[in-house]
Amino acid sequence: MCRLMLYLGPETRLSSLIIEPTHSLIRQSTHSLEREEPLNGDGFGIGWYSPDHATEPAVFRSITPAWNNRNLQNLARVVASDCVLAHVRAATQSSGVNEANCHPFRWRQYLCMHNGDVGDFRLVRRKLLASVCDEAFGNVYGSTDSEHFFALFIDSLLESVEIDPALRMARALARAISRALRLVHEAGSAEASYLNVAISDGDCAVISRFTDEKDGTPESLYYFMGELYPAVQLRRAEAAKRSAGHPVTVSSERLTDDDRWIEVPPGQIIILRRDRPPEFVDAITGAARTAPAAHQAS
Repeated sequence: MCRLMLYLGPETRLSSLIIEPTHSLIRQSTHSLEREEPLNGDGFGIGWYSPDHATEPAVFRSITPAWNNRNLQNLARVVASDCVLAHVRAATQSSGVNEANCHPFRWRQYLCMHNGDVGDFRLVRRKLLASVCDEAFGNVYGSTDSEHFFALFIDSLLESVEIDPALRMARALARAISRALRLVHEAGSAEASYLNVAISDGDCAVISRFTDEKDGTPESLYYFMGELYPAVQLRRAEAAKRSAGHPVTVSSERLTDDDRWIEVPPGQIIILRRDRPPEFVDAITGAARTAPAAHQAS
């Protein structure tokens, strides 16, 4: 299993998200508190958006441990973004340690990262690839179940007629989860899937917390609303307007000791938009649900 972090809000330096917090993602790469194995040293990746320069996001990935990469330290110190995805990897036995297998994965303006496993992936890989369109198939470069799951999402997104971009992403993610579970079931496997999946297009984001293990608990996932980190002074009024709204950080583990971190409900997809508080939909049906009581009270 891996650790991940996603931020959507006012522009901030990458270091304020992945290095400086007391329990930052770098810290989680060596001392994860909510995994049996505390190390996540099989590579890392960061994706961020710079809409003034390109519609597609930038991605920096490496097979070196996150805690021992000086390029990451130097990059994070000077780069700022209003949408950041970061991931530290603990490779499964079925996928090698190489750059193609490091998260996040990119397609068009979308980034995707995953914490968990598709149950008995070796049994479903061939049928999974056969089930997706040519564009989704052609975007698979590595051997991870995570990138193959992203192909299911791409295929589901391209089939969607939903107009709202955030709901379109959320329901495509729910559809991809259902398709993955069906493939595992049809392969005759009883192995559970763990699907904490984070996807963003730079303007909104969706993150699932899900497992189909009977009486099982999904991998940990929390969110924090508000100015957890200092914002960088933006240079343009247009950029300032784009960054206004509800800053939200979602992370596998709490990045700080602040008691305002809220656990994402199991079996749900949290939807992040710039112009409103987080929303939740069911991870299988995509149906809307009421936000957790802690969130309603904030």
